[in-house]
Order: sequence, then C-alpha cells, then structure tokens
Amino acid sequence: MILANRLIRYSDLKPCTNAFIDTRSPGSDKKENFTLIGPGVAENPDQHIHISIPHGFNIGGARQPAGCLNSQHSHLTEEVFVIHQGTWSFISGVNADDGKVILNKGDIISIPTDIFRGFENVGDDIGYLHAVLGGDDPGRVLWAPQVFELAKEYGLVLLEDGSLVDTTSGETIPDDKEPMPITSAQQIAEHRVVDSVDMESIVQRFDTFSWNKNTGLAQFDGVEEVALVGPENQSEDLPAAKLDWQHNFVVRGLKLKKHAEIPEHIRYEEEVIFVQQGQFEITASGETLLLGKGDTFTTPIDLARSFKQKGEEECILYITRRHNNPKAPTFI
Repeated sequence: MILANRLIRYSDLKPCTNAFIDTRSPGSDKKENFTLIGPGVAENPDQHIHISIPHGFNIGGARQPAGCLNSQHSHLTEEVFVIHQGTWSFISGVNADDGKVILNKGDIISIPTDIFRGFENVGDDIGYLHAVLGGDDPGRVLWAPQVFELAKEYGLVLLEDGSLVDTTSGETIPDDKEPMPITSAQQIAEHRVVDSVDMESIVQRFDTFSWNKNTGLAQFDGVEEVALVGPENQSEDLPAAKLDWQHNFVVRGLKLKKHAEIPEHIRYEEEVIFVQQGQFEITASGETLLLGKGDTFTTPIDLARSFKQKGEEECILYITRRHNNPKAPTFI
C-alpha cells in the first residue's frame, strides 16, 4: 500500500471558488471550498474531490479571508466544524438575526440539521475550517430565500438537480430542467429558532477540553485523549462528549507531547486524522509519513499503524471515525 495516496497535504488543497450559489454575492465572493473526502455538497460539478472512498461521513474545508461570509443555509445531516485558524462568527436564523457565537482556534461546533446557519471570518487574517458532514451522501444545501435573489443579480441560477447555471458566461437553463424553488415559508417554519445561548450549547471550547490519560490510546506516556463528538463509549474508556447526540460518526482529540509514541495497533473503522498543530509520524505496512499542521490522512480499516510525535511543539490531532460507538483499538 502507498500511504501517500491517502494523505492530503494542506499545501496541496485544491479549492473551488464557485462551489455554491452565493459565491458572487458581495462579502462571499472570496471564499474557497474544499472537498477532501466524499462527494461533499458543492453545487459545481467541477469541484475537485481529493479522496472519493466512502467513509460514512464527508470531510471538507472552508478557507476565507477576513470579512468573508458564508450565507445562511441548512443541511440534511449534522455539520461539525473545527477552527483550524482564525476567529469565526457562527450566526443562526434564516435572516441571520436569531443568535451568534464567536469561535477561536481549536474550538469545535456541531450544528444540528434543523438550524439555519452562516459563518463569517471576523478575524484579521485568513481563516480555515475543517468540516465533517454526516453520511456518504450528505444531500443538498437549503438556502435562505434572500440568497437566491442576490445570486440572480449576479448571474447565478440554482437548478432543481443541485447544479448551477452561470448566465454571465452565456449559459441558459436546459429545456429539461427547472430552477430550484425558493425556500418556502413552510420549509423555514420546520427550522428551530436558536438564540446565542443555544448556540453556545453546541460549542466545545478548546480551553475546556477534558483531556483524559486513562483511555485505550492514552495509556502511554505523554498521550492524552478527549471525546469531542459522540455518546459515551465504554469500550474506549471515553465518557460522553459535550456534543453527545448521535451523529453516526465521532470526533476525538488526541494530544501527543514531546517524544510521545503510540505503538502498533489496528482499528475497525477508517479513521481520518487532521493535524491541528505540531508534527507526527505515522508508520504502517513498512511506510512512514510525516504529517504537519493542516494535513489530513485517512487510515484504512484493519491496517496496523503506529504514531510518533516529532518536533518541539506538542501535537494536537482531531480524529473522525465512523459509527456512534467505534470499537477499541487492538494493540499488536
């Protein structure tokens, strides 16, 4: 096996700058969207997919300069964001006036399905979000009504099949297709009104992580683990996360202090590792890869792997696994 085929370097990310209907709207026209693993929810068929292997969830990313906004929308599955860099405002409500919460580096938020949300980089520099969407097919985006109207002013029309027509480049709506109906009052009424207090309840702050030294992985010197998304899992010796409702995937935090190592072990679900900070080596099948900040790696099921922290800075990993109760690792 060539491990590099399952590695996505942050420096190699291929963005789509016109993935959605709002990508010409003022304030949203400079965002970059990434589909790392799975089909994602992009409305542009030219969106690059880095790894298409089904995982039971999708991994994506959003990179936005200061002041750049992602318009109000909702999804058919849970949407989890890790703040990799930047300061971000998450805003609830179809008109972006129900609630707001500010997140910083390392914080994590899980937004349920029945909430209109948008997000804006309110920091001074470029920000990046690591995103997880549930399901192999996460479905389409449901946009707030005003997004359709503004997009039309800038030449973009969303069709019922989820594709975009760019009228400024001479494209027309095909005879056998219809525009996507503007989101109705009934659809809006099916969404919850969520205020700022409610928004805070779906956030886990990095500085409040309950790092644990007694889990299946944290039994080794310099290793700590924390449950971030998902219910209690006794097989892994992990309590319920604050974000404890069922997602059909879990997210864990793993901390590797200087010189920390996790010996060879196997897992029974593919695990996607995102490097929040620091560096570490993963070794499997006689191959070794060095991963750094912003890199993403997906390890095949049943493949024996070992981890080793590298460099001067402690390493923080965010790891996503399929199912609500993944099995404990088996050490070899």
